[in-house]
Amino acid sequence: MSTPGEQEVRAADGLKHVVAQKSGTAGGIVETLDRWAIDLGTWRVSIWDGLVFVFIIVAVWAAAWFISRTARRVLRKMTRLDTTQRLLAEKLVTIAVWAIAIMVGIDILGIDLTALTVFSGAFGLAIGFGLQKTFGNLIAGIILLMDRSIKPGDVIAIADAGGVATFGQIRKIGIRAVSLTTRDQKEYLIPNENLMINQVENWSYSSRNVRVQVPVGVGYGCDIKLAEQLMLEAAKGARRVLTTPPPVVWLDALGDNAIQFKIHCWINDPEEGIGSVRSDVLKRLWDLFQANGISVPYPQRDLNLKDSQQLRELIAALGQRDTKPEA
Repeated sequence: MSTPGEQEVRAADGLKHVVAQKSGTAGGIVETLDRWAIDLGTWRVSIWDGLVFVFIIVAVWAAAWFISRTARRVLRKMTRLDTTQRLLAEKLVTIAVWAIAIMVGIDILGIDLTALTVFSGAFGLAIGFGLQKTFGNLIAGIILLMDRSIKPGDVIAIADAGGVATFGQIRKIGIRAVSLTTRDQKEYLIPNENLMINQVENWSYSSRNVRVQVPVGVGYGCDIKLAEQLMLEAAKGARRVLTTPPPVVWLDALGDNAIQFKIHCWINDPEEGIGSVRSDVLKRLWDLFQANGISVPYPQRDLNLKDSQQLRELIAALGQRDTKPEA
């Protein structure tokens, strides 16, 4: 029975014989490199073995990288696949190519895996505990792409570590995490598993239409019907606001200082943000209010003072100070 060290040398021996047959000089160099060796237990490792090992690893890696890259280019040219299907196919093809490359590399090197059963079992158990989150995120990413609940280009709302909600567009679904870019160009890397187990607000899951609310307050002395017409006119004139569904105005509340309205309008490009829509509507509305005499009230309060002896004395003292003749 051959030892693992002998099998490893046998893998390099085949290439050594081929080189010796092609050129005597090259064969002599190879023999010299093969004589420079060290013994590690039952393993005999020579410089030639190391060179062959490195060459095979580099060749297998280069072949797998080229094949996976070519496969991705072919998949991207297939117009029948949408973005999600193409990304899922790319991931599956990449995983298959690298798995085959690893098996081919082991076979070429002549490594006997049965001799490493105990070691590989313990090593695999350690790797399993250490990389369970990585594999969990990998499977979660594939599931997300298969059910198409979250895909590149979607706009989703998230909460950061401080609990502050924000939104952003998904740029990439990677092996470990999803890349989410917000409007201020901050990029969040969210583990795929988190999107599987936590609630996600997807603004573009079934439709890209998103409703934007713009609160507006007007004074109690204003013509509210005219004010409502001006609000609709300002919303319809905004660049990003859709005509279908049309904007609407709701009377929201009779507040302490103003009559509160809400303008509801729709956009279909949530990745561009909603702050600019509110700004555009409010600037147009301000010009219309100024042109039509609609006032925007300031906060105001009515102050009632209860009659008391202390209050009378205070008023009297203030009056005496005001009427005191100057010296």
